Amino acid sequence: MTGYGLASHDSGSTKYTVEIKSLNSKFLELSLRLPKAFSDKEFQLRNECSKQIDRGKVNLSITVEQTGKAVKAAGIDTDLLKHYFEQLKAVSADLNEPASNLFQLALGLPEVVKYDDETVSDEEWKIVEQTFQKALKAFQKFRDDEGAVLEEDIKSRIGIIIGNLGKVEIEEPKRIPVIRERLNQFLADSVGRENIDQNRFEQELIYYIDKLDITEEKIRLKAHCDYFIETLKNADANGKKLGFISQEIGREINTLGSKANDANIQKLVVGMKEELEKIKEQLLNVL
Repeated sequence: MTGYGLASHDSGSTKYTVEIKSLNSKFLELSLRLPKAFSDKEFQLRNECSKQIDRGKVNLSITVEQTGKAVKAAGIDTDLLKHYFEQLKAVSADLNEPASNLFQLALGLPEVVKYDDETVSDEEWKIVEQTFQKALKAFQKFRDDEGAVLEEDIKSRIGIIIGNLGKVEIEEPKRIPVIRERLNQFLADSVGRENIDQNRFEQELIYYIDKLDITEEKIRLKAHCDYFIETLKNADANGKKLGFISQEIGREINTLGSKANDANIQKLVVGMKEELEKIKEQLLNVL
């Protein structure tokens, strides 16, 4: 399910921004983009996201901007710098090489220059954590709002399917006289009306019509639709369950169409299939 949440905190000299975005996915896929100072907090953030976000391709980013004049400066480990410099001087003298750039070379060696933003204080992390929770809350609200819209859309489409089912029940009784007349005319044209055994004809007609009976399909289709609406109202995450129910609805619609043997009913079945396909597309956005 898609979602978006954004929150920020400006302390005067530093601005912290947390952004959470998600796209549809069958599983929870987390991608975090954090400043180096917060790298040790990645597990904690992942754990919290896993608790509150069921599934989706989720991108979480945290940015830290220095907005005031007091920008965190780099620090120099003078003892380590001196140690490197003396060693370089000794090697330079042994090799009889010029020593003009030794200071610059020593300054670039590992751990000599350290940046204050490579570590984060407890107070700073507390601010970021609160901002993260605000972004997460906004993210969940976005999903809830989108879910409410999806719910109404899906319910209306199930309503159309049920409405078409009601129209099928109106059209169904009209089939029998048409089928009777069509078969009777076929036999009359083939063997002559005077050669038709009416008793045998009625027996065969009953057998044929029984094969086309759609009573069970109508009952099951209505039951599946009612169960779908009932499950949709449940507060739990039921996206996969709704997907399974929609498959059962599809089976009944297909069987009803194959047994209908009537142009008007076939048109209604096509309308049901169209609405069901739209429902299945929307269910990809349901948790």
